[in-house]
Amino acid sequence: MQLPSFLEVYEGLISTSSISSTDPSWDEGNSQVIEKLATWLKDIGFEVTVTEVEKGKHNLIAKKGTGKGGLLLAGHSDTVPFDDGRWNFEPHALTQANDRFYGLGTADMKGFFAFIIEAVKKVDWSKQTKPLYVLATCDEETTMLGARHFTENAPFKPDYCIIGEPTSLVPVRGHKGHVANAVRITGKSGHSSDPALGVNAIEIMHEVMFALMQLRDRLIKEYHHPGFAIPSPTLNLGHIHGGDSANRICGCCELHYDVRPLPGISLDGLDNMLRSSLKEVEAKWPGRVEITPLHEPIPGYECEHDHPFIAGVESICETPSETVNYCTEAPFLQELCPTLVLGPGSIDQAHQPDEFLAFEFIDPTINILSKSMYKYCF
Repeated sequence: MQLPSFLEVYEGLISTSSISSTDPSWDEGNSQVIEKLATWLKDIGFEVTVTEVEKGKHNLIAKKGTGKGGLLLAGHSDTVPFDDGRWNFEPHALTQANDRFYGLGTADMKGFFAFIIEAVKKVDWSKQTKPLYVLATCDEETTMLGARHFTENAPFKPDYCIIGEPTSLVPVRGHKGHVANAVRITGKSGHSSDPALGVNAIEIMHEVMFALMQLRDRLIKEYHHPGFAIPSPTLNLGHIHGGDSANRICGCCELHYDVRPLPGISLDGLDNMLRSSLKEVEAKWPGRVEITPLHEPIPGYECEHDHPFIAGVESICETPSETVNYCTEAPFLQELCPTLVLGPGSIDQAHQPDEFLAFEFIDPTINILSKSMYKYCF
């Protein structure tokens, strides 16, 4: 049987659109890319199970070998939407130019599965003692639905997990979480000539913002992690909109903000802090302040700093591990086993026009994955 080449797999992944989005006009599921991936993995000796998590949204679990433990290589099969007008290359085609692969998902992160398949083809599996697993999830770019579902229903417990997000092949042992909320103020509109005719939502939002900025200072004062370049949680007021005319009392105002909690900070505890910070404003303006999440919160994550898995992967990569500020599926997979984030390409390319992966990552990535397979499956 003629196995597909690295380039054929890469092209197949990138050319098969699998956008996930909270905007229904963009959201399209991942069925086709999962179907292709399942075929390729079966062709190289994996047992493959595909689970429909929601309509059109699938997780793939593949297993090579028998026994307990082993290594899990994980990644998400979806991509973000794209702004066609800002791309110089076709997003859903693999274009080779400037010693790079261009295309949506080349770095973040469908291309990672092509590296897994190529590494498997280069390994002699005759003396395998522990299984190798491959996990491809859905909706990482929106709700983390796939990772949440897998963790809650995992049919096996690997010894270790590597998530192939683009880290420039630097092992990542921890990252902050992400909480994003909307605060909506419902006032009462009226003519600006008589403030008594209405309730100005912008003025109430001013009180909300003051309370949130006080909370921001409290988070910086009370929480500190020296392992991060930005060692405290951050709180950002990112978007605000209210009112429609200078001569009209503002009847509605909405603020979107986010918090990046450190590993170890309880999401429930953080939510209590957020709501407590606005308690006085809510009491002063009953029924006018509404807080709703913009997405399911993502906790911070950290692999135990002295775990031998970190040292082992650092040795394979010949690079010390780091912490980062962006989010991955690691907090969920870490519930099953020690987890690191490690993959080809730069995070700077994620969610960018003309996303690319430089050719210089090809051989080192295949080499690192092959060595990891030998170390943790033999």
